[in-house]
Amino acid sequence: MIKIFRLTLTLLPLFSCAQISDSAQLISEVKIEAHRKPVSLIASTKSVSVAGPALLNQNPPDRLLESVNLLPGARMEERSPGSYRFAVRGSALRSPFGVRNVKIYLDDFLLTDAGGNTYLNLLDPEIISKIEVYKGPEGGEFGSVTGGTVQLSTQRASGKSVAFSGGEFQNYKGSLRLADEAGKHTYQLFTGYQSTQSYREQSALQRRIVYLTDRFQYSDKGNLGFMFFNSDLHYETPGGLTFEQKQTNRRQARPGTAVMPGALSQQAGIYNRMVLGGISHRYRITPAFSHFISVQGSYTDFRNPFITNYEQRYERNLAFRTHFNFETATSNSFFQTRVGAEGGINRSAIRNFDNEAGIPGAPQNFDDISAESGFIYLSQKAEFSDRLFMDASVSLNITRYRWEGIFPNHISAGRQLDTEVLPSLGISYLLMPGLSVRAKISKGNSAPTIEELRSSTQRFNTDLAAEYGWNRELGFRKQFGNSLFLEASLFDFRLKDAIVRRQTDGGQEYFLNAGSTVQQGLETVLETKPFQLDTQLLKSVKFWLSGSFYDFRFKDFKQNENDYSGNRLTGVPMQTVQSLVSLKLCHYIGIDWTHYYTSEIALNDSNTVVSEPSLVSNITLSFPWSTSFFKADLSFTVMNLYNSEYSLGHDINAFGSRFYNPAAKRNISAGIRFRF
Repeated sequence: MIKIFRLTLTLLPLFSCAQISDSAQLISEVKIEAHRKPVSLIASTKSVSVAGPALLNQNPPDRLLESVNLLPGARMEERSPGSYRFAVRGSALRSPFGVRNVKIYLDDFLLTDAGGNTYLNLLDPEIISKIEVYKGPEGGEFGSVTGGTVQLSTQRASGKSVAFSGGEFQNYKGSLRLADEAGKHTYQLFTGYQSTQSYREQSALQRRIVYLTDRFQYSDKGNLGFMFFNSDLHYETPGGLTFEQKQTNRRQARPGTAVMPGALSQQAGIYNRMVLGGISHRYRITPAFSHFISVQGSYTDFRNPFITNYEQRYERNLAFRTHFNFETATSNSFFQTRVGAEGGINRSAIRNFDNEAGIPGAPQNFDDISAESGFIYLSQKAEFSDRLFMDASVSLNITRYRWEGIFPNHISAGRQLDTEVLPSLGISYLLMPGLSVRAKISKGNSAPTIEELRSSTQRFNTDLAAEYGWNRELGFRKQFGNSLFLEASLFDFRLKDAIVRRQTDGGQEYFLNAGSTVQQGLETVLETKPFQLDTQLLKSVKFWLSGSFYDFRFKDFKQNENDYSGNRLTGVPMQTVQSLVSLKLCHYIGIDWTHYYTSEIALNDSNTVVSEPSLVSNITLSFPWSTSFFKADLSFTVMNLYNSEYSLGHDINAFGSRFYNPAAKRNISAGIRFRF
């Protein structure tokens, strides 16, 4: 490894010393959109973390996880490549995999369907240019979630590029991007392919994606947006290991037992194909009055050969968003009133078979299930003298399900959850230029997802209730001149009927309501602009430091004879601290050096098993390469620089103590992007 570094540093001076642009903007100066009038972060009433190019570009092009984990309050886990979990403030409590209790938008469109599921792993990280994570319940135009809401913004700048990257474990990736203007059209085409054998046995991944957008500015008042997205993903699932199995061979897949086959023999994995298309329209009726609407549809073909069964799921989704927006201003105030609605329909045909070594066998259970969810909302935004900012909203939320058993028994039933009214009020006040304080109170509600209502036990849990709770928080933001930004937020979230995960002895998950929780915490961020240095080698240095410090506990949770009241919340680290140091050498060589500290994590509700704390570091070297024929950006990354042994995603409450999904030890990757 040292030889590789020495060789890289030796070759760097061979490249031209052209100056590259560097992001000098502090996060406090970034404009927060959230479907509203953009406002700088320092004046925002919302609890939000933002990852812009400075954080996103320090990743290898096939990864999003490390950038997300630099944000306080957000946590992304990867049990194996493609098997993601995305949690905001502890919402991974109910997530065996994927995204639960968090709603995700992609530009004008919804990634989260009416059944509460989000296929985040179908996206290619390269299409994302900014991530805004809104922490805790928001209500209003975000509707009913208790964890948080994520706004993903895609690349918009014109340009043409071809990129290639590769690394250990036969990791390869290629992509092509074309973005330009043609008359009144602004279009973008992105296509990418990735494959890897990965670190562990039975954990290979292959992903193909095509992403196309077009915005037609047909007049000064209106524009039409079009989006098409097609992704084909296959990844293998190695399964969790016991502590003893991890110590014996951390790279093995879940082995078989005398009564249960293993992950390799059953060819456990996920096959997921999705086509998503949508149209959006904006029109400014008058200078003060405008309308927005988006309509979208998708089809998903999902297959999951698992240890105990082979599941096939075919999903059809329709969704819409719309609002009317009215703005008025005086000499020292601004008001924005918005009335809108959002809704969706999910139709899922679920078929379970015996798993004959990765091939569907005899039928086990056939069910059809549908979910319909939606809300209407009213929100009011006000600004006074550029010092006092207020944001109040209320939404009325409705969710209902209907299911029909096809085989082996025919049943037909339905359920409508209680209609929920979710208010939210946020206030921010600029005490002086560069210093703001804020307060927020809001209520959230999160209905069971289809996968929780009808889990892999293949039974309908008609008693599973929606979780709900109130969140209260205080915070301040301080910018010191143009050099440093500091933010701290204190919150207290009381969740009722929290949904938690359990496993059967066959590894099938099911869900139940776990009484109430108390989730209190402190989240902090410190960021600097690049400090310019007048030295021959080191030209600038920039720092990012963030942390989340939690006291999350079950307040009232009893199951049979077990009383877990007072225990730490399962699957949530009490402390995480992240840092990024960005250096510029000779004006063109970039070094991004990150550290991630994660404290111990309770792996079961009884808190009898906890993970070891971990410290993981990554380092990336990047530099431009210019010739008379092309311009290119090169990068070289060392992941897990200290060769730590850790799990990047545990299985919580795992039957048979199979909690551990060991992550790769030290490994390297390199990439090049040609720009035209």
